[in-house]
Amino acid sequence: MKKVFSEEDLIKNLSLYYLNQHLIKKPIERYHREIDGSQLHDRDKYRKKAEILLLNSFLHHFPGTIFNNLTCESPDFIARINGKTVGIELTEVINNMEIKKVESQLNKIFRQTEILLEQEDTAKFRGVYFLEFSNLSKIDLLQRQDEIVQNIRKCIRKNKAFGCLKNLRKSPHRRNVFITHDFNMCLFDELNSEKIIEIIQKKNEKFPYYDTNVDECWLVIVSNMNSLASRYTFIQDTENLQEVHSPFHKIFHLENLCGNMTNIK
Repeated sequence: MKKVFSEEDLIKNLSLYYLNQHLIKKPIERYHREIDGSQLHDRDKYRKKAEILLLNSFLHHFPGTIFNNLTCESPDFIARINGKTVGIELTEVINNMEIKKVESQLNKIFRQTEILLEQEDTAKFRGVYFLEFSNLSKIDLLQRQDEIVQNIRKCIRKNKAFGCLKNLRKSPHRRNVFITHDFNMCLFDELNSEKIIEIIQKKNEKFPYYDTNVDECWLVIVSNMNSLASRYTFIQDTENLQEVHSPFHKIFHLENLCGNMTNIK
């Protein structure tokens, strides 16, 4: 998964992580310290930390996992699982590219608003704010960015939704101001199985270049349920996944919130 994470992105990922009380925190904390102690560039450390967060639910299914290498590249991780040395290639499935663009712009707006509120009075506004918007288009987000930032700022100050905000709720947070989407599941958030198959086919092409000093190589495809563009309610046409051919020894689809996992191969 070759995505560059900023320091701000990592902090927000960690905040979501700590808000989810069911997650296995101690191992993740240890892995993050190990990554921090590596020779990786800071940007690569951020990326690796975010990747290992996506694997947290995977560790619920394989609790005896011991990582031999957290900082390799091809595959992303090498671990000892059930007596075998296993290479783990991790990738996130994007369910909707258009929503991904909207989400990216929204996140920029959130970061700007957080900075303004923290500069004004961190102690007063400290918390996690879950926002639900009235209909906002990508054009609105681009052309009305400053207006939306100020609208969110005023809503948080008054603890009341108005303007472009449909709903606002707050949870405690001990350090900073954290703004995110209010994730309401939709019955029609479907993930087309073809998207999963496309990922597998692309990874199949790279398989010959992965580390061969492992007993098996597994592909873990994650739907990031903390992302509007990646989350889903159900997988459409799951029977298509039974026809997948791949050199990977095992292939899983995993959602990182409740840990539901589909064994594809």
